[in-house]
Amino acid sequence: MNFYMTTGTPLFMEKLHKKHGNEKMYILYGTTETLLLHETERKTVFQTPRIYEVVDGANELQQSGFFTLYHIPVSDEGRPVFEKNIKERSGRLKEQTGLVAYRLLRPKKSETYVILLQWTDKRSYDIWKKYDPIAQELENFKIGVKKDNIFNAAIYITTYSGAKQKAEEQES
Repeated sequence: MNFYMTTGTPLFMEKLHKKHGNEKMYILYGTTETLLLHETERKTVFQTPRIYEVVDGANELQQSGFFTLYHIPVSDEGRPVFEKNIKERSGRLKEQTGLVAYRLLRPKKSETYVILLQWTDKRSYDIWKKYDPIAQELENFKIGVKKDNIFNAAIYITTYSGAKQKAEEQES
């Protein structure tokens, strides 16, 4: 399965989303950008997408809820170790209360993997982040680290809402 992302103004992303209503597309509203996701077996309609392959996942994405994207730069040598370690932990991850959907996305043209988590709401994410060891491993770069560091740069997290009116609430 292919997974594509592009960003733009809310108005432009909404028009693109509406124009291709028959595609599996999801529009996400962030505090600084609007993100459009496209999940398909085919090519995307985006002109300048970030391109990923779905390596692992659970459930269908929905146009609602709270989304967290963990951006993780992984060295070429570290990719197999990273993927293996994430997949081993994904069973526990998929069972989290409030988790709607999950995707592990392998980059096709960069080094940065994305772990996309869709939650019913921000509260569910906050509880998971505070109490679950997987969340703490992600935040502290411990997944896949043994003797050598397989990461090329610092991890960063972006958050979005699947509903336009709730985008302002993300940082609260």
